[in-house]
Amino acid sequence: MDERIPLESILFLDIETVPMSGTMEDLPEPFRHLWEKKAETILRQEEKGADEKFERAGIYAEFGKVICISNGFFNGEGEARQFRLKSFYGDDERQLLEAFSKMLTEMESFQQRKGRKLYLCAHNGKEFDFPFLARRMLINGLPLPAILDMAGKKPWEVPFLDTMEMWKFGDRKSFTSLELLAAVFGIPTPKDDIDGSQVAEVYYKEKDLERIARYCEKDVVTTARIYQRFLGDEPVADEQVRWSVPPPAENP
Repeated sequence: MDERIPLESILFLDIETVPMSGTMEDLPEPFRHLWEKKAETILRQEEKGADEKFERAGIYAEFGKVICISNGFFNGEGEARQFRLKSFYGDDERQLLEAFSKMLTEMESFQQRKGRKLYLCAHNGKEFDFPFLARRMLINGLPLPAILDMAGKKPWEVPFLDTMEMWKFGDRKSFTSLELLAAVFGIPTPKDDIDGSQVAEVYYKEKDLERIARYCEKDVVTTARIYQRFLGDEPVADEQVRWSVPPPAENP
């Protein structure tokens, strides 16, 4: 980066998504038929049927839905600096997308008053989080907030930062997970409870949205710490993090 972007101008985020229904049999038509066609194109070499591949439906905006959006941002300087988290989660996708969109608009206005531009940062955000959010907003009949509307923008005008892309250094063939990148930088792994492959089961079977939101917030903190390492900064300390989702109740 030729000019360092102020950390206070960056909203770090992560999303959790699941298939639009708990099982393929519960998909409404025409989506069940369309998923069967889509499944035919997914890893053809696997001897699996569309129902066995349905667990992957959550990564496609046409067959999935957003159940959690966690965000984090820096404020303050030096020892007084904090990393504050806020999560939107629930069963009503339209409602949480609407609340998130309102927050984005408010944050853009705040940054403009400070003479700055708002940026979004996520791990693999350009391939997944940002387009997934935009597509689901349109599917839910919501207008795109300006920061997610890419129509007519030149590449250098797009306010997206992606820690996975930054790690590639121009290499097009490499996928590096958040967990692996955290490990190489000596950052505590966020995968100490569940991982992405378990989110749908925790949502549909355990119905534990708070557990999913806590996991999502940990990914946001890890992404922010990795970004700081790219800048040569010391990652934000645990005591500087202000969590949004309450910790699980301890057993008596």
